[in-house]
Amino acid sequence: MPSPTTSSLPAPLGNYAHLLPPSWKSIITAWLAEDTPSFDYGGFVVGETLEEATLWGKSQGVLAGVPFVDEIFAQLGCTVEWHLAEGAAVSPTPDTPKIKVATVKGPARCLLLGERVALNTMARCSGIAAKSRRVLVKARQLGWNGIIAGTRKTTPGFRLVEKYGMLVGGVDAHRYDLSSMVMLKDNHIWSKGSITQAVQAARSTAGFALRIHVECQSLAEAREAIAAGADIVMLDNFTPDGIRDAARALKEDWVRETGEAGREGGVVKRCLIEVSGGLTEENMEESLCPDVDILSTSSIHQGCGIVDFSLKIQQKASA
Repeated sequence: MPSPTTSSLPAPLGNYAHLLPPSWKSIITAWLAEDTPSFDYGGFVVGETLEEATLWGKSQGVLAGVPFVDEIFAQLGCTVEWHLAEGAAVSPTPDTPKIKVATVKGPARCLLLGERVALNTMARCSGIAAKSRRVLVKARQLGWNGIIAGTRKTTPGFRLVEKYGMLVGGVDAHRYDLSSMVMLKDNHIWSKGSITQAVQAARSTAGFALRIHVECQSLAEAREAIAAGADIVMLDNFTPDGIRDAARALKEDWVRETGEAGREGGVVKRCLIEVSGGLTEENMEESLCPDVDILSTSSIHQGCGIVDFSLKIQQKASA
């Protein structure tokens, strides 16, 4: 199978850094404060001599997290010159075991203050981008053209970076938080009493601007959710055969009810079908079928590997 960067995937239509909210730079300040809460003993040793350091990529992956690294070093009075674009392959080989990713310049102690914060952030973000890219490429190679999405199972305090990595990897980040979309799961339904009651309550405040997404444990529940007005139904923890049968049945319902797929009274009726629950790069092929619109999986950002980077100040010649 080709590497995660060799398949022809659509190029981004803009700069992902422009998605970041106005408050994001304060997160960087907090990270730096956490890493050096009092005296900088190592910084005392090296002082503020101007130095140049090379950022090396030492394992296979996809470069992601550029704006975070830029801001980490900017807050410390350093500059970063990138030699690879965000989203590009980091591809060391036995003959070239490390790739020159960027050059960072600034006072020695400031380079070292930012070193570990930057490397940790970029390693994690790039690992998520690489896994996301790999899963997306595999789905396309298998002939499935639906949406691959992450989930909200992100690390508290690090969600912005993890969701950003998904986007750089080419997948859908799914809902960002509880305010992004109304997702009614089993606990909501059990607490309210029924899917219909839960959807009606959600619609009363969500209005037309937010989609309502309902987690369903059976075909009957999916039909109830659609009848109640859900925009998305999630077939959760179905078997592969169950997914195919349920998704096909739901699409056939629309054809039977309207006489034409997805059209009712001249108005397009579109309820997306999502599948989720234990899906991984290794087993997702079983769940891919033309009647499924979205495959969501936390495997692209939970427990995935990192991309290994290092930052090395140029060594001075011995006297």
